Amino acid sequence: MKTVLVPIAPGFEEIETITVVDILRRAGARVTLAATVPGVLEGSRGIKVEPDELLDNLEEKEFDLICLPGGQPGTDNLKKDARIEKILKRMQNQDKYIAAICAAPTVLQKAGILKDKSMTCHPSVQSGFDSYVKDRVVVDEKVITSQSPGTAMEFSLKLVEILFGADRLKKVNDGVLARI
Repeated sequence: MKTVLVPIAPGFEEIETITVVDILRRAGARVTLAATVPGVLEGSRGIKVEPDELLDNLEEKEFDLICLPGGQPGTDNLKKDARIEKILKRMQNQDKYIAAICAAPTVLQKAGILKDKSMTCHPSVQSGFDSYVKDRVVVDEKVITSQSPGTAMEFSLKLVEILFGADRLKKVNDGVLARI
């Protein structure tokens, strides 16, 4: 079974978070929504989510993929969290998949994950990147990035394809009927 870590901090982007978790669970992944702080977390649009686990309990656990949602101040909160950078670097060293959407590629940049990688992000934060590509979803080896809440479904389906292959992608999409 494929395992995925989706860490969230206060101010996370709801569409990006829930879409990724939902689609990957439909595909059969064991997705852990992990909070950086205890309790129910409020997203950037005021929606409250109860995480599966605290990040503290998962720092040494192995995952096939980590996916960072954007949102503000969620992205800034992830960027300030030393545990996130530690997990990202460990996953990079283990040649695992690392994904980020919207403003969250800035977290990858801070951790040194984007060195020599093509990537995309929300246009509002693109000026800080040398390797920005204007595509909706960009895959460069084991790093997958996407632009915004509006690209969350295709981003999530790309993660399914990467983790499980084209047949599983088709099966999941037969249920959700996304344009891919």
